[in-house]
Amino acid sequence: MNNNKTGMITICKKAGKLAVGMDMVKKVCREGAAAAVFITTDISEKSFKEVRYICARNSVKLYRLEMTMDDMWYGLGKRAGIIAMTDHGFAKSCAKGLEQIEADPGEFES
Repeated sequence: MNNNKTGMITICKKAGKLAVGMDMVKKVCREGAAAAVFITTDISEKSFKEVRYICARNSVKLYRLEMTMDDMWYGLGKRAGIIAMTDHGFAKSCAKGLEQIEADPGEFES
C-alpha cells in the first residue's frame, strides 16, 4: 500500500500539484486551493494539532498516511510530515482506503 501512495505522491509532485511542509500547506489551505491534506504517522503532536486546526478552519479534508517522514523522503526527495494536494483527482486517489481525521472548528475556540 505504501508503494501505491508513494507513487501517487511522486506523480502529484511532478505535475506541480503538491504543497510540501507546514507553511506551504497553510498557504494553499487559506487560498482555497487544497483538495486534501495528508500527514505522516510520526509528525509531532504540536504539528498535528496545528494542521487539524487549519484544515477545520478552511474545510479541507485531512488524512493520515500509513508512512513515516522517511518514507515520504523516499518519494519526494525531501523529508516532510505534511503535504497538501491541490488536484482533486490526485487527492481522491491518494485518500482511497485512508480514514479521514475529523475536526470541528468549534473545538479549537476557547
